[in-house]
Amino acid sequence: MKKALSHFTLNFLRCGIVGWCMEIIFTSLDSLRRRDLKLKGNTSIWMFPIYGCAAFLAPIGRLLQRRPFWLRGLTYMSLIFSTEYFTGRFLTKRNLCPWDYGRCRYHINRLIRLDFAPFWFGAGLLFERILLPAKAPEHSTSPQGTD
Repeated sequence: MKKALSHFTLNFLRCGIVGWCMEIIFTSLDSLRRRDLKLKGNTSIWMFPIYGCAAFLAPIGRLLQRRPFWLRGLTYMSLIFSTEYFTGRFLTKRNLCPWDYGRCRYHINRLIRLDFAPFWFGAGLLFERILLPAKAPEHSTSPQGTD
């Protein structure tokens, strides 16, 4: 139990840091559109635990391991959208939500953007790579001397 908790904690920290980095890079790319070469990205301290929650994808990833990438990606995307929506509602009720998609065309209750679906699809697969150990390559098991 203690080992599983420390493994989850490590995954939580990894996902939080990776999520923060992704967000800073993604938000800094908006500077290019404005021709601002300072490329300043932004995030919030609240985003670290939200991205850290991607650690909960590990058991789901193990269940989906042999499924096609598009099914895994769609599953992760749906779970990420759900997490974004419910954490956004929680933070909005406390006037702490660092995002507001009200100005965007394809938003739901100002909390999620449907046009971000491809990004969350990819982010889910990236988190999967972080959370699940890589499979060792399979070697042929030919009898000795027949090669």
